[in-house]
Amino acid sequence: MTICYGLQWEFHLRRKMGFEYSRSGNPTRNCLERAVAALDGAQHCMALASGLAATMTITHLLKAGDGIVCMNDVYGGTNRYFRRIASEIGMDVSFADCTKPEVLKSALKPNTKLVWIETPTNPTMKVVDIKACAEIAHQHNKDIVVVVDNTFMSAFFQRPLALGADICMYSATKYMNGHSDVVMGLVSVNREDLYDRLKFLQNALGPVPSPFDCYLCNRGLKTLHLRMRQHFKNALAAAKFLEADPRVDRVIFPGLPSHPQHELMKRQCTGCPGMITFYIKGKLEHATTFLSNLKLFALAESLGGYESLAEHPAIMTHASVPEEERVVLGISDTLIRLSVGLEEEQDIIDDLDQALAAAHPKKK
Repeated sequence: MTICYGLQWEFHLRRKMGFEYSRSGNPTRNCLERAVAALDGAQHCMALASGLAATMTITHLLKAGDGIVCMNDVYGGTNRYFRRIASEIGMDVSFADCTKPEVLKSALKPNTKLVWIETPTNPTMKVVDIKACAEIAHQHNKDIVVVVDNTFMSAFFQRPLALGADICMYSATKYMNGHSDVVMGLVSVNREDLYDRLKFLQNALGPVPSPFDCYLCNRGLKTLHLRMRQHFKNALAAAKFLEADPRVDRVIFPGLPSHPQHELMKRQCTGCPGMITFYIKGKLEHATTFLSNLKLFALAESLGGYESLAEHPAIMTHASVPEEERVVLGISDTLIRLSVGLEEEQDIIDDLDQALAAAHPKKK
């Protein structure tokens, strides 16, 4: 009888702590979630198994027939999920250029329940006015959930919840972890009703990270401020070099005065990440020659780690986006995306210079 009572008490205690089953909660995950919530200025955060797991969980707030308006220039996996999966289970998905608030306003429908913004966008680095878009969506219907994918900026440079968004999400695989050794998603909220629904979905759907991955991500957060400052410094130097180079057609980096939304970036952000896109002069062969001759930059689809990476969006990260849409978005054969890492600034510039020289050799 005493043993039975002891087991009952232990079971009650474990349930009260929320640790009766690791999918439902564990101390390491809770620690990470509290840390990220603090960084985001949020009441709550939930860790998920990946950025797309976070996207899926958020979308499960909706039902068949509900409408989603998504920024037209987003991560290829987000585009694929909304276009190929959410739409096929009965959701009304449309894409709009949310850099123009009037376009978002006209895209909203009576059934719109979710507005998905990514800023800066992947890969063409457009900057969306979060405050303006949130106000338009909530004026249309106060119950619309405005989501901002904050993957590129991280919590250090941008806080979407303070600008009116209902949900701030990340692929923590990128800058939030920063060490290229974790795949994870994060979702931060202030609204208790959203938290209760998302917390239920986190447990019921089961897309949760392992405790060890949560430990690694929490470790990464400890250097977030140092890493993001260095990413910004190195990327700004690289962007200035590329912009001045005659072998480059155009550079897109929100930290440059030449960026169309440079002033907006300064208003809603405190800095820029290491993400640069640029158009190399020439054709596809010039882009591929450049990429194949990089030595310090690795050819890879990821981003936001300590190391410098380069990729070709049209045939890598955004190959799943229909070709006609890539043309509209400017994702051409000569577009190259860089994730500038933490190496020495001059080493980064030297590598870009020699790869450009290989793509555009001087005529003898």
